Amino acid sequence: MILGLFFYLCTTKINVIKQYKMSLQIQINDEIKNAMRAKDTMALEALRAVKSAILLALTEGGAKEELAQEDEIKLLQRLVKQRKDSAAIYIQQGRQDLADPEIHQAAVIEKFLPKQLTEVEIEEVISQLIKDNGFSGMASMGQLMGLASKALAGSADGKTISTIVKKLLA
Repeated sequence: MILGLFFYLCTTKINVIKQYKMSLQIQINDEIKNAMRAKDTMALEALRAVKSAILLALTEGGAKEELAQEDEIKLLQRLVKQRKDSAAIYIQQGRQDLADPEIHQAAVIEKFLPKQLTEVEIEEVISQLIKDNGFSGMASMGQLMGLASKALAGSADGKTISTIVKKLLA
């Protein structure tokens, strides 16, 4: 009985620690198991692609155990962008049957990204950066893009940031 209670307390503490700071690799592995149980082949394919990309990034960067959070976000954003771009190409070519899996996979991967800001929220942040730094005209676009990309890292994609920066500086 005491051994059972000890085991229960240990596993409960481990689960609490996992929920507090669970690495992306652990989350992906858990979701792969869930997708296998649910026989969700689309989600499984997307999750395996993420796992593969993480392993490649780890081997490229040397023998690290985990990626930094900003590297994880960049990796996930790149994978989502690839799928959305592929889906757009398929739709242009009239191949909705090929676009649907890409869109579904992008949605699966987006679950691991931080909440994306709306265009209005992005515009507010960029307007504040313009006001704080006194930027004006298209000549200061590069500097503003650098600051905006850092400020909105993971919360907005570069294309949206660029569009809003151009609109506000014009």
